[in-house]
Amino acid sequence: MARMRMKKLEEFLSGVDGFEKPKILLEQYPTPPHIASCVLYNVQAQYFDLEDKLVGDLGCGCGMLSIGSFLLGAQLTIGFELDPDAIDIFRNNVTEMEIPAIDCVQTNVLELTGSKWENAFDTIVTNPPFGTKHNAGMDMKFVETGIHLATGAVYSLHKTSTRDYIHKKSKDWKVKGEVVAQLNYNIDNSYKFHKSKSVDIEVDFWRFDVTEKEL
Repeated sequence: MARMRMKKLEEFLSGVDGFEKPKILLEQYPTPPHIASCVLYNVQAQYFDLEDKLVGDLGCGCGMLSIGSFLLGAQLTIGFELDPDAIDIFRNNVTEMEIPAIDCVQTNVLELTGSKWENAFDTIVTNPPFGTKHNAGMDMKFVETGIHLATGAVYSLHKTSTRDYIHKKSKDWKVKGEVVAQLNYNIDNSYKFHKSKSVDIEVDFWRFDVTEKEL
């Protein structure tokens, strides 16, 4: 399972159902299968941060990154999600794909710091709200929560335009942050304010090494 090729991984993830009625206040955008397969494959191939690991997925939505982590050998994956509608789809995806060792907890991600989940995971993955239309800075709050929960590394997607700011934040957090990939994130027309059929956004895929964190 852990040696699954990237193309095969993308084929599997193409079968994951997405949001039926995405909520703009939660900035719900599905992680495209080609993005998910690319970043997760490299998390394992370059850093061995999925196979046999305990993985947390913050703002897991319908389960794209959780399921992908399992397919690449994660021992157990737990998603955290606020929206009950997304959780229903997450659980349906897991059931239909007959995937064990995945669970989803309904919670506000920002309330996980200081909880029983502190330092509970080897690896955290997240495609956080970018904070573009609502909730400015929410992506940074997701990463900071991830740093509290992980003992190995936190992986996260962010707009390339915020790269300098994130470098500064990683120094404030006293963790090593680096961009491990730059990607074009294709967002389909999902909301009324979208004027184009789809748009490409330049995004960075970050790895935060938290093995020497001081939080």
